[in-house]
This record gives sequence, structure tokens and C-alpha cells, in this order.
Amino acid sequence: MFESPQEQVPDSKVGVWIGVAIVVVIAVALFFYVSRKPKSSGPGAVVSTASMGGAAAPGANPTKDLRVVSVTMQKDGTGTTAEWLVDIKNDSPTYTYSNIGYETTYIGASENVLAVNHGNINLTIPPGQDQSTQFNDVLYPAGTSIYRLKVTGASSSQ
Repeated sequence: MFESPQEQVPDSKVGVWIGVAIVVVIAVALFFYVSRKPKSSGPGAVVSTASMGGAAAPGANPTKDLRVVSVTMQKDGTGTTAEWLVDIKNDSPTYTYSNIGYETTYIGASENVLAVNHGNINLTIPPGQDQSTQFNDVLYPAGTSIYRLKVTGASSSQ
């Protein structure tokens, strides 16, 4: 009527090996995901005025002097156009920068570039000051999950 309980013997360490295999697969997938991620110079990146053909005062260095402090992108009132709110600081003690060139990039969920646009911000920033501006860009690309703005150059004067 009563049977003595039989002792359970582990079949093998199959469970441990399956767990190790899952961890290895996740680690490899994470490595490939991180290594394929596009490299970005970030929203504060600045490139020389040569790309714009802008006038530069001797010794001016917009690459060093201009810095994007904050950037926000939203849709305009109609929901069709990208509207940017940007704050740019001029770290130069002597040069004023104006006619600031920019590049906007819209990226989808699968890290594919949906749109890239170039333009100019009609803004003049005296030495040591920062200014905020708002501007409309391209039609907002459907499926955008990441957006970037970088300064591509500027005209300078003393």
C-alpha cells in the first residue's frame, strides 16, 4: 500500500548546458546589435564652415566655439511638419557667429535613415552667449523613432 519514495536521479546536466547556451546566444546577439549601431557624432557636433562656404574671420573656429545645449523636435500644429526647438551656445570669447548651418536626420525603429535635411538658422550669437530658436524643417517622416540635429558651420565676425 505504501511504497517507498524513489530517489530522483538527475538525468544529466542538460539543464545547466541549456542555460549556458541561452546566455551565450543572448551575449552574441547583444554584441552584434551594439557593433552594428550607427556611430553618431551627437547633437552638439560642429563641422567647419568650409562645408557651407560661409565667411570666417581669421582665427575663428566654429567647430570649437558653437555647442548645441538642448534640442527638441515635435510635430507642428497640423501634425505634418517637424518643428525644432534648439538652444545654441557660443563659447568663443571674441567671435560672433551667424547664419548657422544645420543637418537634421530622422531615423526609423530599425535604425534606417528615413530623411536627411540641410538648412540655415537665421540666428546671430554674440561671444559667450546662447540663444534659442524655433524652426520648421521637412515633412515629418512617418515611423521616426530617433531624431538628430547637428550644426554644420557658421559665418563668423569679430
